[in-house]
Amino acid sequence: MVLRREPTARQVRLGAELRRLREAAGLTAIEAAALLGANRVQITQIESGLSGVSEQRVRRLASHYACTDEKFIDALVVMATDRTRGWWERYRGLLPTSFLDLSELEHHARFQRHVAILYVPGLLQTEDYSRAVFSSRLPELTDEELELRIQHRKARQQFTTSYEAVIHEAALRIRVSDRATSRAQLTRLGELSEADHITVRVIPFDLDGFARASSTMTYLGGLLPKLDTVVRDALHGTAFIDSEAQLDTYRTSFRKVEHASLDPEQSREFIHRLTKDL
Repeated sequence: MVLRREPTARQVRLGAELRRLREAAGLTAIEAAALLGANRVQITQIESGLSGVSEQRVRRLASHYACTDEKFIDALVVMATDRTRGWWERYRGLLPTSFLDLSELEHHARFQRHVAILYVPGLLQTEDYSRAVFSSRLPELTDEELELRIQHRKARQQFTTSYEAVIHEAALRIRVSDRATSRAQLTRLGELSEADHITVRVIPFDLDGFARASSTMTYLGGLLPKLDTVVRDALHGTAFIDSEAQLDTYRTSFRKVEHASLDPEQSREFIHRLTKDL
């Protein structure tokens, strides 16, 4: 089998889940390979996402690892056998891999949750707002790189899955460009908040004792809760977080932030008032 030169985050995740099952069963890669009639290198390649794995092998490995969670096994099979080449593939080799990985994860997500502190979430941005954000990056982007990022972001915005954004007032007030851009962005945000699949909540400055929304996060719902993913932007690039302990922490964090925010109707009115003030 031809090895992948650059496995996607979703392919790496599948391999990581198979490795976790093996380790939970107390087996080494050599022992797992013997049970499968393979060699250690093949197991290592599967677990690193460098090599694909068939439905039959996923089910055999799960059986050898004494995994009895049929729904989880079925979800792994879906991940292993999916051959989707989505719209994001046209950007391969043109944009950083993390852009494509995020698009693929969003495509397969059952729902999305977002906490935004300094910027309006990318999926809700106007083109002018996105242009201003990308233009501020260091090192500066070339005109071609800038346009590719803007077009990629616009393509990501064609989603229909359940999406909830909790946005701090700071993100609504910071002018990434000029007054007209900010006004247009707030107007667009108000319009999007009325869509059936989009919920927008606001965290106002005038909230006592709130210290939970310290950083931005995106939470993507997988086929099962244990296959969820948290996406964080870091200095070294985009981080995809998937350990069960950390996922549970982020779920709790989002629930608390959501609970502290204004309800959707109050948030819509809040955004409308800010728009009128500009």
